[in-house]
Amino acid sequence: MAHDKTVHLLLNEHTVEDAQRLQAALGKIRRASGHYAGKLLLLDPHRPRSYSCRHVRRHRKDQASKPFKTAQILFCLDGDTQQPVCFTVSTSARTVSQATPGLLELATEILDPPWKQVLVAADTEHFTSDFVDHVSEQTRFDLLVPIYHQRSVEKRLREIPEESFTRHWAGYATATARYTPHHCRGGPYYEFIQRQGERPDEWHFNSFLSTTDRDPVGALTGEYPKRWHAEEFFNFNQALGWQRAGTMNLNIRYGHMTMALLAQAAIHQLRNRLGEPLERWDAKHWAKDVFRGMDGDVRVNDNTIIVTYYNAPNRELLQRQYEGLPAKLAAENVDPRVPWLYGFRLDFRFK
Repeated sequence: MAHDKTVHLLLNEHTVEDAQRLQAALGKIRRASGHYAGKLLLLDPHRPRSYSCRHVRRHRKDQASKPFKTAQILFCLDGDTQQPVCFTVSTSARTVSQATPGLLELATEILDPPWKQVLVAADTEHFTSDFVDHVSEQTRFDLLVPIYHQRSVEKRLREIPEESFTRHWAGYATATARYTPHHCRGGPYYEFIQRQGERPDEWHFNSFLSTTDRDPVGALTGEYPKRWHAEEFFNFNQALGWQRAGTMNLNIRYGHMTMALLAQAAIHQLRNRLGEPLERWDAKHWAKDVFRGMDGDVRVNDNTIIVTYYNAPNRELLQRQYEGLPAKLAAENVDPRVPWLYGFRLDFRFK
């Protein structure tokens, strides 16, 4: 196992651009492998605790908690497959709307989306005039973002005539209006208004900005709720290295987190290959019971490195996939020799 200082020095030899090129290459491979549906993208800021010695901006989760140092990571996820497309890292001083345009450029390079046919679902932090104009005028994406719900907005929504709403089912109605936020250069855009509650004294309003006119019911009840998948993704995978930040050197953090992105892609394929119950295990569970939890030994037989695992969990699943691996690879017209193992083949035994 490499020492932390050794990894730090290794990553310090690479630039932020190197990590971004690696993300783009990995993303294109995953797109070709069918890991992305490419119809809905989720933008989600993630702020893990930072242990940097530098003075940085502090955040707190709620009014009752104490502010603490955080790092700022912005993820772009596929909303249908729940797989990460790419991410960007910035200092905590930059706003989300300042850091996100670069993330969308990287997502465009990876996905090569058709013009204005992919919806980007963002959160309230992305509701700024500069970001809305940028997405509308300079990207291939459509944007759906909540509008800050202030008292003035609530008052304006309650003044909308009843006949402007379309009732879809009990307690739910929508309306669509042209809308241009303050200081926006472009537009007008579209405001999707949803009203919940059956009687006037029960009405509760929310509104969203969309850069294009689309079905509000499908967008608000079908697409936007998928943003919850971002939280599920972090809970499932953040133990790979996204739950904390130990340095403010952005090139090192980019490299470290991009390596975690490679690990997540490999584990995702392993989960799908092995199936139940292993595909429901999170990253901590995999580390505890598989990667660090099995006894074994390594030996060389002619041109094959044989790894033997003893008393492995779900032995039948692993045995079916990996025992006799060189023959399985050859049957799929894949060269079983591993270049980074000096041309040796790799095989497994489970006892």
